[in-house]
Amino acid sequence: MPRYIRRRIESVALSLAKSFPVVTILGPRQSGKTTLVQKVFPEYGYVNLEQPDIRLLAERDPRAFLKRYAPPVIIDEIQRVPDLLSYIQVIVDEDRTGRGLFILTGSQQIGLRAAVSQSLAGRTALLRLLPLSIAELKDAGITMDRDEYLYRGFMPRLYEDELSPSVLYAQYYQTYVERDVRQVANIRNIIAFETFIRLLAGRVGQLVNVSDLANSTGTSASTLTEWLGVLEASFILFRLPPYFENFGKRRIKSPKIFFTEPGLAAWLVGVNESSQVGTGPYLGGLFENMVVVEALKARFNAGAESNLYFWRDNNGLEADLLVSEHDGLTPMEIKASMTFSADFAKAFPKLRKASDRIKAGFVVYAGDLETEFKGDRFINFANIETVFTAP
Repeated sequence: MPRYIRRRIESVALSLAKSFPVVTILGPRQSGKTTLVQKVFPEYGYVNLEQPDIRLLAERDPRAFLKRYAPPVIIDEIQRVPDLLSYIQVIVDEDRTGRGLFILTGSQQIGLRAAVSQSLAGRTALLRLLPLSIAELKDAGITMDRDEYLYRGFMPRLYEDELSPSVLYAQYYQTYVERDVRQVANIRNIIAFETFIRLLAGRVGQLVNVSDLANSTGTSASTLTEWLGVLEASFILFRLPPYFENFGKRRIKSPKIFFTEPGLAAWLVGVNESSQVGTGPYLGGLFENMVVVEALKARFNAGAESNLYFWRDNNGLEADLLVSEHDGLTPMEIKASMTFSADFAKAFPKLRKASDRIKAGFVVYAGDLETEFKGDRFINFANIETVFTAP
């Protein structure tokens, strides 16, 4: 029997279902949404709109569909029939005291978020579930070193079904990445698309340069911009925006690109075993990708929006990650090194001179020595969640 790894977001989903008539959970395919909702809401009915006959009924006769699958019910992959949201709105409005009537999941944001906002404004709580976090794996007694995390990644099926990472990511790419993008973007040149996504994997943590990517793939910049949007809407990629406060006249305005699943990025650049990670040219980018997405998971698993940015100006002053809070900005420097170096924190004093909103910083690295140095903290990457959960 597959092993279930408990998710941090469970208690948040349960709590919100007691306050809202609808809870909508978005996230990448195979991030564990279906398993989560069936575990957290075992008494609910369940229906999956990926099934063609079920989807046909929902499209042709939504009232009959919602009569057959009456609340409380889990409706999986709601993006397949977004028109259902208007009918769900009517049911919710007629039962004004009902809470937790519908649990919706979706793996495609194009049009869905707008439809949810329009039809279920004030009626639904919105959560995002990414693949497993390091903290969740720790809770299940699973710990690894830096290179093994980067090679294996965090898809639940890797651990619940004990699958090979290379097999899983090859299947995931062919079944979901290509299929979802093709459905939305009508891609004709699949070779150019594969070249494009592999180039992106080799450039994680770098600024998005569509013109350069267009030259490398022989595809127009407008087409690549569309593909980027679809990959982001499918939760394959996310863009980390630069911080918007003007505490430097010459600042970078382009976002950085990251994969929501670092293991997929590692597979796309040709990593087939953990021993290839530490000696390969992509270590720094893949490690930064993992740390940034772990920070994003910590936010999403708490039911919060992203408050993550980066800072870089044209003079070379940089913070790999900037956590924006009401009382200031916490900078983070991300280093794949396993060896402590005080130089890793050298940008923090300069950042504090640039803005009085900059607080003490964190160096997140692969070393085991966790210490404070001149007011800034050095922590092991596996403990990054503590930065976001500390009182």
